[in-house]
Amino acid sequence: MQNCNPSQTGTDGSLVSEEGSTHKASDPFDIGGGHVDPNKAMDPGLIYDITTEDYVQFLCSMDHSSASISKVTKTTTSCKKGNHQALNLNLPSISVPNLKRAATVMRTVTNVGNITAVYKALVKVPHGIKVRVEPQTLSFNSDVRILNFSVSFLSTQKFHGDYKFGSLTWTDGKYFVRTPIAVRTILFE
Repeated sequence: MQNCNPSQTGTDGSLVSEEGSTHKASDPFDIGGGHVDPNKAMDPGLIYDITTEDYVQFLCSMDHSSASISKVTKTTTSCKKGNHQALNLNLPSISVPNLKRAATVMRTVTNVGNITAVYKALVKVPHGIKVRVEPQTLSFNSDVRILNFSVSFLSTQKFHGDYKFGSLTWTDGKYFVRTPIAVRTILFE
């Protein structure tokens, strides 16, 4: 695992600055996800699949009532309390906005590439954060197309901090499936 440089570099090699009054060095929130390569999007290797029910349970985890969610979704909704944490919405990015000491997030990926693929985890660690991915290898075959993994974060700092950035990339040598990571520590005892 290696440390991630939070500054973004332009195509000319110079540091990219935020537009606005501060002109601070840019970070991933300023830059965004970049352009989509349609050819690569048609053959991604792994996907982070998500359902409407996942979003409903995400809203439940944010303490919205079943009645208010039902009004939005126009369906009968039942919140399963304690089953879903807000950090576990199966998105292809990981954000931990209030890391006190430790947190673990879960993700699920579906193999849509080679039937027998083995992906290894490559992590760019956010500064001041220890990161552990379990398992470190995902092995797919004709019977196993969907696998879960966890990413655990441990703060080495005991004070409020700015967001720190890194990434998790799953690769089988052909595909490189990158998951951006943003973590902000908050004061803890």
